[in-house]
Amino acid sequence: MVALALLVRVGPAAAQAPAPAAPSAARLQSAARFAAQRRGAVSFAVADTAGRLRGRHMARRVPSASLVKTLLLVAYLRTHRMLDRGARARLAAMIRRSDNAAAIAVHAVVGDAGLRAVGRAAGMRRLAVGGPLFDTGVTAADQARLFYRLEDVLPVRHRVFAERLLRTIVPEQSWGIPRAGRPVLDVLFKGGWRGGLVHQSAALRTPTRRIAISVLTTGDPSRAYGIATIEGIARRLLGRPRTRIQRLPDPGMAGHGVFRRRAVRARPGAGGSGRAARASHGP
Repeated sequence: MVALALLVRVGPAAAQAPAPAAPSAARLQSAARFAAQRRGAVSFAVADTAGRLRGRHMARRVPSASLVKTLLLVAYLRTHRMLDRGARARLAAMIRRSDNAAAIAVHAVVGDAGLRAVGRAAGMRRLAVGGPLFDTGVTAADQARLFYRLEDVLPVRHRVFAERLLRTIVPEQSWGIPRAGRPVLDVLFKGGWRGGLVHQSAALRTPTRRIAISVLTTGDPSRAYGIATIEGIARRLLGRPRTRIQRLPDPGMAGHGVFRRRAVRARPGAGGSGRAARASHGP
């Protein structure tokens, strides 16, 4: 089974045509059916290769747990031109090992104002800050927007550092979406979990295309169950790639370059459907 789709070039006309958006509607529907069968409450969102936002219960807001650490990372990097050794070590511990003490220390520097600024920059619509840090309110739609636009919201001078942290999270926390996407796709991700709650968000990329996936689960009977839900949704969206040439379909000349300039914009009301919701996109 190919990962999302495999572009077949059959002549000059095909080379000029934009590739179909991935993941396909059939994959979205398969993921939504699987999510509906799982225990607890499950929401997910996908920012696809055409810049559209689709998913299931995308606007449901839940406590972020450690997903807030990606916001903290971006907020810190946007407000600090230089990083000393201590700052690098603190940010690495916060992201790669999900160290809570490091996150609290970073939040003491950037504050809720820093989180809100990142939310505005990423086009997040239902971010809720002001309470306990790890209870920051997030939605699958907003998390997909954030990860889809990471290249845009990260300062250029710190982008390689930030992406390396999000790519090299310790193996025992590299479950779910990265297990479904690697080694074919480059996966930048962050997870969050605590009693009855397991979340994960990720950007998945090839040299020419990218998508973002966020899966938020609450009411899980165990952490392992929540992890299995996330990985099951990701595998239904991505397929089961077997070789490195199976990747997101190349956009070709007609589609080249649109993803860096286009924000993800969901259709109002799309977040509440139990089926894979359709969405629109725009500049």
